Amino acid sequence: MKILNEMTGQEMFFLLAGPCVIEGEEMALKIAEHVSELTDKWGIPYVFKGSFKKANRSRLDSFTGIGDEKALKILAKIRKDFQIPVVTDIHSPEDAVMAAEYVDILQIPAFLCRQTDLLVAAAKTGRMVNIKKGQFLSPDAMRFAVDKVRESGNENVMVTERGTTFGYQDLVVDYRGIKIMQQECQCPVVVDVTHSLQQPNQSCGVTGGQPQLIETIAKAGIAVGADGIFIETHPDPKNAKSDGANMLRLDLLEGLLEKLVRIRKAL
Repeated sequence: MKILNEMTGQEMFFLLAGPCVIEGEEMALKIAEHVSELTDKWGIPYVFKGSFKKANRSRLDSFTGIGDEKALKILAKIRKDFQIPVVTDIHSPEDAVMAAEYVDILQIPAFLCRQTDLLVAAAKTGRMVNIKKGQFLSPDAMRFAVDKVRESGNENVMVTERGTTFGYQDLVVDYRGIKIMQQECQCPVVVDVTHSLQQPNQSCGVTGGQPQLIETIAKAGIAVGADGIFIETHPDPKNAKSDGANMLRLDLLEGLLEKLVRIRKAL
């Protein structure tokens, strides 16, 4: 697949970045433009990330989206205007069919990485499938999720490390898992450097985070040889409608990318 070749056929890591959820066209276009300029500058293959809806929220009154079709059309506009691939989360087989009309990569949320019907539906669209590793799974167990996609006739698959449950309200990244998944799954492995810093299950019903450690997680991911980096970013995380506690402020992205490029070149 052309996207996979573009992302993995280079010495540089690739980047999946954007807001947690599409909040509106102006915000999404602003982020896409800014990140596109940075990745062009540093020679980083770029995929715009934005969820068209959020199905996994702690509370019923949490923001879930601006409307499925409206958000998907914004993703399609970004894809066309900036000539970059886009990725979005799906939560059901019906989502897979619908979203595949607008995006290049379908992302399977970590909590759903064992859902056979979802993986098969995503695979059968022919789109690339990014499977996030479940917080409850060992790295080598991800090969079974990858096999479901491949055995459904789709070789265009990658996996994303996003931390493993550590107690009730914390996550930890086991960097051995990057190499293990590369070897066991035989596909690109991405490190999600923002969700890995979530502090879930807070008593207030809003997920916390440690964004001050994003650089630490990202540097380590590149140092151990991750193929790609996943970052959720927003101009004003404190007022973001989802996952603001662990997103990177947009104006801090350039400094981080510069450091990651230097590490990658040193390797």
